[in-house]
Amino acid sequence: MEIRFQKAVGFLLENANPSTKLRIKKELFHTITQEEEQDYRKQITTEPIYQKIAACQKENGWLGNGFHGPNRDAGPYENQEVGIKYLAEKAVGKEDPVLKHAMDAFVTIPLDDPCYRTKGKYYDEFRYAANGQNLIRCACIARAGYDDKINILPQIGLSLESFRRVLEVDSILEVTRQRKGRPSRSNPSGMIYVFNDYEKWPCRYHLDILAHTASWKNEETVRTLAASVEKMMRHDDPTLIGRAADSWVGYPLGTLGCFPSQGLTVKETQLLPCSESPDGNKQAAVYHLEYMEWFARCGIVPYVPVLKSAAEDIRDSFDENGICRIPFLEDTLRGISTYGGQQLETDWKTETKQLCDVTFRALLILYYSNML
Repeated sequence: MEIRFQKAVGFLLENANPSTKLRIKKELFHTITQEEEQDYRKQITTEPIYQKIAACQKENGWLGNGFHGPNRDAGPYENQEVGIKYLAEKAVGKEDPVLKHAMDAFVTIPLDDPCYRTKGKYYDEFRYAANGQNLIRCACIARAGYDDKINILPQIGLSLESFRRVLEVDSILEVTRQRKGRPSRSNPSGMIYVFNDYEKWPCRYHLDILAHTASWKNEETVRTLAASVEKMMRHDDPTLIGRAADSWVGYPLGTLGCFPSQGLTVKETQLLPCSESPDGNKQAAVYHLEYMEWFARCGIVPYVPVLKSAAEDIRDSFDENGICRIPFLEDTLRGISTYGGQQLETDWKTETKQLCDVTFRALLILYYSNML
């Protein structure tokens, strides 16, 4: 390991949150002792957000009064999805009682239960491309590392097939149709694109599932995923750049971060959508570190020139003290929410704490890109 990356590890082990120290020793170097792991996790469980999540857990294991993010009755972390994501990113461990009980809730509570906040409706992820509460559920299970205990193989297969579908058609226009939606100032006609029933198209949650599972990986599938991402990163047709679609369930329903037909990028000016503007304007674009990490975890960085170049930028952004100085999209790192956030530090009141989160994510990207 280069000296600057050794310094990065030293910087984090001296200044970072216990969860970061745990993950460096366990995930990157596989050198953590059982005593160290137990000590770090004990420290994590004393932190205010962990305590808040634990306090909101219901008798059936469900976290708070929400599912897909907060609402007026559920705080930012006091809902099933974000609570699980937070616990998983903090590396509390699969035997943590709060996480384990939340996973029990995913097993015992039916998908049309009011807990899922869909008014008793089940949106079939196989019928509605890039949608469905079970897709969110399975992404949470994957993030928590419970795919060896709870069967999500059908959804892993769906995720891979959704990316493969990109390679089977010329564009997203082949898997969508137009419907009359609600007119607006930006869309006076009200005409929108919606996915055909039982079609496939990739979204953020498909990528989340693939990034946090391994059963699907072999040379062929990794290259297929890489080719799909590379195709969506093209920008040779202005009519397709940023072109996404909604679901149609009798009315338009937004997808779970549907990827665009063209213009997919890891340099962003906003959290969603993840695409370039049709005019190619990249003013103030900064790196979307979360997507970069997920692409790296999937193993596709070496096969996609744009991603390889981005990883090299991140590698070259480490200064002589081992601190990563890459410009990044803050919304993808600060806090943890449904569509972004990987913050492990309890606060960013000092620059050092922010740099700990940035530097750790950069190390993960390089590690999973085989560049560390």
